[in-house]
Amino acid sequence: MESFKPDKEFSDIATKLWDADENRLTPGTDYAINLQGKTFYHNMGQRDSAKEPLFSYVNMEKLKKMPTYKCFIALLDNYESETGIAEVVTEAEVRENQVFIDAIMETKVMKIVHKYLADKKLSPKDVRGFKHQLYDMWFKLYRRTRGDRDFDSSGFEHVFVGENKRNTNEVTGFHNWIKFYLEEVKGNIDYKGWLPPKIKRGRPRADNNAQLVTIQFMWKGGVKPLGSSFIGTSPEFEMALYTLFFLTSEKDEQDVEIEDYDVQVKVHHLGKMLGSCYPVIRQ
Repeated sequence: MESFKPDKEFSDIATKLWDADENRLTPGTDYAINLQGKTFYHNMGQRDSAKEPLFSYVNMEKLKKMPTYKCFIALLDNYESETGIAEVVTEAEVRENQVFIDAIMETKVMKIVHKYLADKKLSPKDVRGFKHQLYDMWFKLYRRTRGDRDFDSSGFEHVFVGENKRNTNEVTGFHNWIKFYLEEVKGNIDYKGWLPPKIKRGRPRADNNAQLVTIQFMWKGGVKPLGSSFIGTSPEFEMALYTLFFLTSEKDEQDVEIEDYDVQVKVHHLGKMLGSCYPVIRQ
């Protein structure tokens, strides 16, 4: 059995970001999830342990009134999900990306992570320079498909929007609860059930108040056999946390304690580009 060895410094800064997330939603009040039955990786979407959607309710009126959520949602329809197909970014979409970065930089969590990274000389001290760094890290296009000439992906698209592998249609990335909910409302997602954590203490039970879950689902004809995501957290919190680990962690996996959660943050580098970053609940 794998042991959990949290790093104290990373745990402290990650928990500080969690505590500073003023726009995080409250389970049971701002939204409700229904985890239903348990499933396993090897089921590969063929067994349905959840007859109902994952989300029972989300207060979209509240979301649309919060600037960072509103700007985030505006970005979600800017991408072609199939890898190997070139992304075409319009001037309007570039502006939407910039407006989103401007909005999140007004929040406490992004100011905290900026200071932390600047103090470690990993980011520019000036806000303008940090915004440029964020843009390149999250929105600059690169080739994800080996042997393909087209710039078909970005860190933001992979982590927050999701992609389908060409030929197999397997779902990759897609670690954001807001995108999941919006796709579920459209009827594009078939939620299959939740997966127990890697390290088990007693018998795992479905917790509909959990704000970090591992799930299995079908999207656009492809399967995501194991997808993990925070639930109810703000876009700025996830941007701050993943930016932190991409720029600081020398390992592909980092154990941290965040609030009551034992988490392994996974980071994938594609050269100097952000390939992926996401949380995995350990116990």
